[in-house]
Amino acid sequence: MAVVARSGRGAGGSPFSSALRSFFSYRIFVSAMFTLLFFATASVLFSSHPAHFSDNSEIQTTGRAYMHRTFLALKSDPLKTRLDLIHKQASDHIVLVNAYASYARKLKLEISKQLKTFDEMAQNFSDLGLKPTYRTSLFESDGAVDEEVLRQFEKEVKEKIKVARLLIAENKESYDNQLKIQKLKDTIFAVNELLIKAKKNGAFASLIAAKSTPKSLHCLAMRLMGERIASPEKYRDEEPKPEFEDPSLYHYAIFSDNVIAVSVVVNSAVKNADEPWKHVFHIVTDKMNLAAMKVWFKMRPIENGAFVEIKAVEEFTFLNSTYVPVLRQIESANLQKIYLENNTKSGTQKHLSMLNHLKFYLPEMYPKLHRILFLDDDVVVQKDLTALWKVDLEGKVNGAVETCFGSFHRYAQYLNFSNPLIKDKFNPKACAWAFGMNIFDLDAWRREKLTDQYHYWQDLNEDQNLWDLGTLPPGLMTFYSTTKSLEKTWHVLGLGYNPSISMDEINKAAVIHFNGNMKPWLDIAMNQFKHLWTKYVDNEMEFVQMCNFGL
Repeated sequence: MAVVARSGRGAGGSPFSSALRSFFSYRIFVSAMFTLLFFATASVLFSSHPAHFSDNSEIQTTGRAYMHRTFLALKSDPLKTRLDLIHKQASDHIVLVNAYASYARKLKLEISKQLKTFDEMAQNFSDLGLKPTYRTSLFESDGAVDEEVLRQFEKEVKEKIKVARLLIAENKESYDNQLKIQKLKDTIFAVNELLIKAKKNGAFASLIAAKSTPKSLHCLAMRLMGERIASPEKYRDEEPKPEFEDPSLYHYAIFSDNVIAVSVVVNSAVKNADEPWKHVFHIVTDKMNLAAMKVWFKMRPIENGAFVEIKAVEEFTFLNSTYVPVLRQIESANLQKIYLENNTKSGTQKHLSMLNHLKFYLPEMYPKLHRILFLDDDVVVQKDLTALWKVDLEGKVNGAVETCFGSFHRYAQYLNFSNPLIKDKFNPKACAWAFGMNIFDLDAWRREKLTDQYHYWQDLNEDQNLWDLGTLPPGLMTFYSTTKSLEKTWHVLGLGYNPSISMDEINKAAVIHFNGNMKPWLDIAMNQFKHLWTKYVDNEMEFVQMCNFGL
């Protein structure tokens, strides 16, 4: 049966296997194909006179004629039976090839090369039977069959059958739904494994970039230190100013070893303050960065009369291992191992720094103050904050913005509720809040003796059974039921990890927080938010230019 060839679009010269694999993307109608195969095969079985292999051959409709012819052929010439079997094999494969071609047409394939392949294969079978040598000697002759011609005919037919079988075998998987589904599952699994691996590598690389000290920051600190050494007379310590302890002013606490980050926090707060001369900034750093911090604010004094006090954590002598559980734990061998293992996993050693725990000692650090605003060094102030000192905390200690939504950021995510001490004391569904911008009522803090409460929980967590490393879990415990929820516009978080924060939400915020690994002073910062931080960088400062911050 000859196949009617059709013209197609985009016929290419790709090999058979490439053409067949393109079937994979189409829906499979197996039942239609097998129905077609059934009727086509039946037509061959009931044919009575295989005069030639074209679609125009006459087909007898009864099995009796076919059986009668086969019996007579066997009686008259044994080679006739052999010829008939060869003819039947060829006819069967014509049916299969035509079935695939018909199915390909139904799928409306874009590549005509696939149809052309099937058409040509079927036509080759048909043309073989129409060759004059075979037609005259084998099909139109009433005499004995020439065995030599039959042998040559059989050889050519078998070669074409071999090619047809290979073609059909390769194409079969395109029609096997189960096989396709399994292959698709295997592909999805393999791609997912690669995705997981890529995410892990990306997260690890991001941690390295985020937690390592950038060359520009190191350069800035060294330049500032060099300036101090070169001109010591210009940077002598001054006497403390009375404004540092004046409770009628607006006091901020900033604890950091990052000079440029602290300068941005102070600069942004002052520029957006209605009365900057009433604002006092208490900056605490470590001994290593104390000189650099002092030189910066000496070289670039704050405008409009704001006050800056800079101290080293070591100057607060009451913060020793006898009084502070965290320092005592860090000095213990077991805790050092736990801290170091966890810091290796998280890629940060900030938990080993006392700077990260200073916020729990604010009432003792500033005994004459009534209220203080704590700011992280990765925030930017966008509006005047003086209203925070006037917020009614309703007798509570901590004013903070809550971070929970749905089931996320609840106490259950931060504390070990399998421990009875936690389970009996706290509600796992209680809403968490954020450190980074907190207004503290220091008088209420002292009255509630919350520093003692903090020490109590830190002592119980010596083996890290109540929470993992970090200051938010003990903060949630210490200020449990003593935290006043502030309006969300006071503090918008996530600019260091969440690219989907809307600019409308950011523009309405009084303070924006670059919490996360993508800090704005790093190359990995999110570009859509970075300008919100860089506009407060003092780019006229000579050392910033020399250290190639690339901002």
